[in-house]
Amino acid sequence: MPIKGAVLKSGASALTVTGGTNKTFTDDGISIANGVHVSNAAQTDFRVRENITVKVKQPTLSTSGEYSKDKKTITIVIPKILANGKTTFNLIRIERETHPESTAAEAFELLMLACQTVSASDFLSFWSGGSLA
Repeated sequence: MPIKGAVLKSGASALTVTGGTNKTFTDDGISIANGVHVSNAAQTDFRVRENITVKVKQPTLSTSGEYSKDKKTITIVIPKILANGKTTFNLIRIERETHPESTAAEAFELLMLACQTVSASDFLSFWSGGSLA
C-alpha cells in the first residue's frame, strides 16, 4: 500500500529486529556539545567507519513563562568511498521534539510511529525511489 492510505499501529509496545549481525558502537573520543559520539571500532578502515551522534536539547523557560520543546536527535552515518576516490557520508537523522507537558506515553507513541515509517512496507517505495504515491 502507498503512503496515501498507509497503515501504522497506534499504541505499539515494541518493534523487533530479526536477523543480521551485531555491531557494537563504542566511545571514540569525539566531543559533542550536549551529546555523545560513538563508532564501530570493529571497522578497521577509519575512512568508512560507521558512527552515531546522539544529542539532546532540554526544554528552556522563556521570559514569558513558557517552556520550549525538548529536542532529541540521533544521526547515523555510514561513509562510502566512491569510484572516483572521493568520500560521501550517507546518513539518516532521527529527531523528536516534545513539549514538557507531554506524557511519557505520548513521547513513546511518536517513537513507535516513526519506527514504523522506516520499516513498514507502505513506505518502502518512498525510501527506495522517493515515491510519494
